[in-house]
Amino acid sequence: MKKICVFTGTRAEYGLLKPLMRAIRQDPELNLQLLVTGTHLAAEFGNTYQLIEEDGFCIDEKVTTLGDEDSVIGTCKSISRGITGYAEAFTRLQPDILVLLGDRSEAFAAATAALLCQLPIAHLHGGEVTQGAYDEAFRHAISKMSHLHFVSTETYRQRVIQLGEQPDNVHNVGAIGLDYLESEIFLERNELEASLNFSFGKQSALVTFHPVTLEHGSATEQFNQLLAALNQFDNLQTIFTKANADTEGRTINRIIDQYVTAHPQKTIAFSSMGHLRYLSSMRIIDMVVGNSSSGILEAPNFGVPTVNIGNRQTGRIKAASIIDCEPEQTAIFSACSKALSNQFKTIAQHVDNPYRQEGTAGRIKKIIKGTGTINLQKSFYDLPANSLERQI
Repeated sequence: MKKICVFTGTRAEYGLLKPLMRAIRQDPELNLQLLVTGTHLAAEFGNTYQLIEEDGFCIDEKVTTLGDEDSVIGTCKSISRGITGYAEAFTRLQPDILVLLGDRSEAFAAATAALLCQLPIAHLHGGEVTQGAYDEAFRHAISKMSHLHFVSTETYRQRVIQLGEQPDNVHNVGAIGLDYLESEIFLERNELEASLNFSFGKQSALVTFHPVTLEHGSATEQFNQLLAALNQFDNLQTIFTKANADTEGRTINRIIDQYVTAHPQKTIAFSSMGHLRYLSSMRIIDMVVGNSSSGILEAPNFGVPTVNIGNRQTGRIKAASIIDCEPEQTAIFSACSKALSNQFKTIAQHVDNPYRQEGTAGRIKKIIKGTGTINLQKSFYDLPANSLERQI
């Protein structure tokens, strides 16, 4: 049996990978291995490894990497601990291939360890651009360490090929997280409100704001500008999902706790809502606000407007339901007002999601399963000369 090791370090990443994990587990000719790390193992981020176990998955390895430092040094230490811990885990598991998604520092550390362990990598969501975060560089570095590539649009496929990857190994399969939206039975409004102990009211927003890591020291000011804009809406019920473990992430989370304490009737905050409750909320709320990729990838599928703040997602392909704005109070208020208007809600309900394709997880599983022995000595694919001339 081919042993496929799936790596996950955050709640959001796990939610995206779940359809693929199910597809692998259901195949009698494949052996699913699961390596869990990062915020999954931290109490302050919700101990979300428990959600993985509640979904019926067996966790083969846990690698603790997070420390207490909300700083660049803390992130570097986490990467260092990760490289060592992941290499030890790979040595014990002896997988045939490692599945990584995205661009975070945990995935970069895992790719580094896998490369040194001579373990082939299948990388999801390569070729994308997020100019505001150092995840941008991590993503492309992971692509260069990987051997199979599963991208979400044709534009991103061409970009991975431009990095020198062989075209036959770069597959445009769409965004894997959208598979979940097609198959899941979501919670209805009344049962969701009971589960959250929160009323959505007449208007509601789902807010997720992460640090813009290439704008060091900006988190507090930008997030306070967002809160000032939200304060201008008297009847807006707001659900906050807390920031990830990036530099300054804990700073944002402390501000969220203070704000929710001061506004208990109209706000609530979660370290982790769980994927079902999060997406069930996205179906009901009036707008997604912040700078999370979920506002770019998933929200358009529900016909929900997204207010995308600042530079963190700059460069991504976006549906017409997404409103970009500067991280400044007036601009955020204006964008939110537009998103809540009946005219824009109508636009959002009829957009095409550029990331949507059918059966993404099954196609990824089939390609991984059907791939024979992978040559770790990759050759660099040079673009044809006429292609380079056109670019110049």
